[in-house]
Amino acid sequence: MTQTDLFAGETPRRANRLLNETSPYLLQHAFNPVDWYPWGEEALARARAEDRPIFLSVGYSACHWCHVMEHESFENAEIAAFMNDHFVNIKVDREERPDLDQLYMNAVQLMTGHGGWPMSVFLTPDLKPFFGGTYWPPRNSRGMPGFPHVLERVWEAWTERRTEVQAGAEEITADLQRIAQPEGQPAPLTDTLIRRAVQRMIEITDKRWGGFGGAPKFPHPMDLRVLLRGWKRFGDGEALATACLTLDRMAEGGLYDHLGGGFHRYSTDERWLVPHFEKMLYDNALLVPAYLEAFQATGNGEYATVVRESLDYILREMTSQEGGFYSTQDADSEGHEGKFFVWYDVEIDKVLGDPELASLFKKAYDVTPPGNWEGHNILNRVRSFSELARIAGRDENELRATLAAARKSLFEARESRVHPGRDDKILVNWNGMMLSAMALATQVLGGDEYTRAATAAADFILARMRRPDGRLFHAYKDGQARFNGCLDDYACFIEGLVDLYQATWNSRYLEAAIDLAEVLLREFSDADQPGFFYTGRSHEELVARNKDSYDGSTPAGNSIAATALIRLGRLTSRVDLEEKGVETLAFLSPVMSRMPTAAAQALIALDFHLGPTVEIALAEGTDPAHARSLLQTIHSRFAPNKVLARRTAQETDAELSPAVRPLLANRASSDATSRVYVCERGTCQLPVSTLAELESLLR
Repeated sequence: MTQTDLFAGETPRRANRLLNETSPYLLQHAFNPVDWYPWGEEALARARAEDRPIFLSVGYSACHWCHVMEHESFENAEIAAFMNDHFVNIKVDREERPDLDQLYMNAVQLMTGHGGWPMSVFLTPDLKPFFGGTYWPPRNSRGMPGFPHVLERVWEAWTERRTEVQAGAEEITADLQRIAQPEGQPAPLTDTLIRRAVQRMIEITDKRWGGFGGAPKFPHPMDLRVLLRGWKRFGDGEALATACLTLDRMAEGGLYDHLGGGFHRYSTDERWLVPHFEKMLYDNALLVPAYLEAFQATGNGEYATVVRESLDYILREMTSQEGGFYSTQDADSEGHEGKFFVWYDVEIDKVLGDPELASLFKKAYDVTPPGNWEGHNILNRVRSFSELARIAGRDENELRATLAAARKSLFEARESRVHPGRDDKILVNWNGMMLSAMALATQVLGGDEYTRAATAAADFILARMRRPDGRLFHAYKDGQARFNGCLDDYACFIEGLVDLYQATWNSRYLEAAIDLAEVLLREFSDADQPGFFYTGRSHEELVARNKDSYDGSTPAGNSIAATALIRLGRLTSRVDLEEKGVETLAFLSPVMSRMPTAAAQALIALDFHLGPTVEIALAEGTDPAHARSLLQTIHSRFAPNKVLARRTAQETDAELSPAVRPLLANRASSDATSRVYVCERGTCQLPVSTLAELESLLR
């Protein structure tokens, strides 16, 4: 490379090959002295030609420990020189290449029993893993070997015990190829799986602080939605209380951004106080439906507020002018994790000005002179608004308004700080999740701004991230759509399009979902066994082709595919799609039976499949207000197992989209009154037109 990075007062640093990439994570490493390659034929060919092992480093832009390892090791000239002399060094953004991340993370977990980022794995020139780990410090410490020591030992093994290394690589690769099929015996697809899952989730819930297990605590939004379905299906009040406990504690704690809205990645402690401060699009996209469903189930307006504030954060800070949603916001600013979000006691006094107001705010949000975290204060609510109003002797509504104004002032003051970095990649799978969140919020809470944002994102992906043959790209950055879409790209986007249709009634989104479902079946199906591969037939050949079966921080590809296909099939009367989704649930049944907390999305799909699941056809009359009131009645209830289609008063049967014609044909209103048909598997009740009749029928 000939380009250099000219910083005032610093020795010019030469750029490596990552300078030509678009990923913010890769660009962060573009001036490391390590001779980094992006994943591609140039690097792989060199490893083969020179018979060198590959050092593969995988991370993402908002990863705190990725930054630490870069600073400690990859910016160290001596360490970099050893890496350059002995290895072909490849840097991968896990968000751009989830296929590589998933494959080699499985390998690291097989080798070490755990995983995480940065992921560090050594490969043979034919891409078979033989040693790996996560973060290594620059010298031996805290019971961990130093990274230079690791490099030296790996090189020694490669040069002196090659036969042993290759045998180990072959064994690990064989294990990777075997784990495509979930372990355990298939289980019947009955509600016993859901009941056992709910019982297990209740058992492992922290009864004081909510969440599952101890620190660190992750939100687990899909598990919370399973608990809500357990309450609905079995009348299990403990399931509802357990879900609400966790939702309440997360929203009260430091995990939630009380000034700007939205949730941080996870909590480092048991009480949700100290988060890992990065914000991920997918966390917020998955938490919004959980809070929306809890609002429907309980009527608790706090949940609706969390949804609005979280989506407003997405609209304000995570939405591109082109329409798509950005990926992440960093944990660090000015070199310190959380600096943007935390406060000194005196800063609150200065911004709010009024000592009485500042005192009230500090009581409400746990602000003290010594601080609650490393001398700083993380805002969190230590008591309810009603309790605070009682203690302060004030009207609760007036107190809420006062604190809201104070939060607004502090938010505006915070805006003058140096903001954390943002990864402005647009990823189809995460955008599909946010499409669903925005569309569901539109249905339950109203708000044209959410509809506009969801529509713009869907239109952007359909126009800019789809190939002429209908296949999806995975990532978009700086005008370039790149990388093959994986299973969850298709499944999450199909699911988002189904929800968007039910928020906008624009049938072209449903037609696009059907087209993509056809591509999904063609590209990802296994001709010999049930379940979908994570990579498509058109994808580059890797050492193993896996089937994604276990939920992590996002739903497993097979689980969200089952959900999308079953819902789309039911809405469009495509029995073939629904049957393929049910077949995928059967494939996932061992996971639902053995490890229900790793199969929450599959359990959500199973709950929908078992029903009773209703198909609701709304035949609008000429009075739009009446139609809106009927829709509001439908959306105000927690009734997750439904699909909904609408025809206008002007549409004839011939004008209906083929996607919804089976549900809507011969069901029309010829006057001002709208009518609702509630059906199950094509068998419909008599139409109703009053709110009381609709309420009775839905019950």
